Amino acid sequence: MPFDAVVLGSGVAGLSTAIRLAEAGATVLIRTAAEPAETTSALASAMIGPNLYPPGDEQRDWADETLRVLTSSDFPGVVERTGLLVARPANATPPFVERTPGYAPCAELPAGFGTGFHVRLPIVDMPVYLAGLRQRFLDLGGKVELNPVGSLAEAAGLAPRVANCTGLAAASLVDDPELRPVRGPKIVVENPGLDTFFLEAPIGAVWAAILPHGDHVVLGGTSSDSADTTPDPAEEAEILRRCAEVEPRLAGARVLEHKVGLRPGRPRPRVEAERVGGALVAHNYGHAGNGVMFSWGCAAAAAALLAD
Repeated sequence: MPFDAVVLGSGVAGLSTAIRLAEAGATVLIRTAAEPAETTSALASAMIGPNLYPPGDEQRDWADETLRVLTSSDFPGVVERTGLLVARPANATPPFVERTPGYAPCAELPAGFGTGFHVRLPIVDMPVYLAGLRQRFLDLGGKVELNPVGSLAEAAGLAPRVANCTGLAAASLVDDPELRPVRGPKIVVENPGLDTFFLEAPIGAVWAAILPHGDHVVLGGTSSDSADTTPDPAEEAEILRRCAEVEPRLAGARVLEHKVGLRPGRPRPRVEAERVGGALVAHNYGHAGNGVMFSWGCAAAAAALLAD
């Protein structure tokens, strides 16, 4: 069967882009090294927002488009929740945040924090969400093959349009010195009864994140330039300690999962097109920790590049 487009990668960027192409009427093949549940995307904490990029920045547009899609459609694994965003310095409320749904200043902050406000945003249970995206793509007539390409030239021989959504694996397909692995652990514990989220900002080397999903809670987080995916018990204990300081009900919560993913770090995502052989290639990778938040916006942008 000839295909109009081939998408490389089955993480959140690849699935979202493939869906947009299929919705536009293209016959689409995904070539991937792993099923969605085994990708880095499955290890994302995945809260959509707040969008603090200034007006006119394409990253703001990408995040707004994702927020629009996830709040106007019914996706498995996506739930809008109220939560608290905090910073340790006082008077650190960022610009534009008052536009965030549910924004309200917080009068009583946890110890050690000088700024905080409530918002209402979607949080995403990634394994459930990715399974739903995969099924949506298949329902649109798409095909998934567990057979990664060895080069962009090989991909260009499969279809006249190619979307490179391979994340960190893009390093084997393109010469991009700005792409680097960023280690990020995912700690999942039993939910002791939480239904609101908590996130400490700005995101740096360490922070506290508490994202409840029904019977379990995803905790974070850390970020370091490293390609090591070995779970670290000391790192786990420190994440649990920081989160229990904020929410004492988490003290002693049973750990259900501890995995480490590698975010595709880059100063800015690469969303641009080039010709490879006889094919038009749209690159859509390098989202660092914003892969889910930018997913639908970047998918729309990549699909538009391939429509030219």
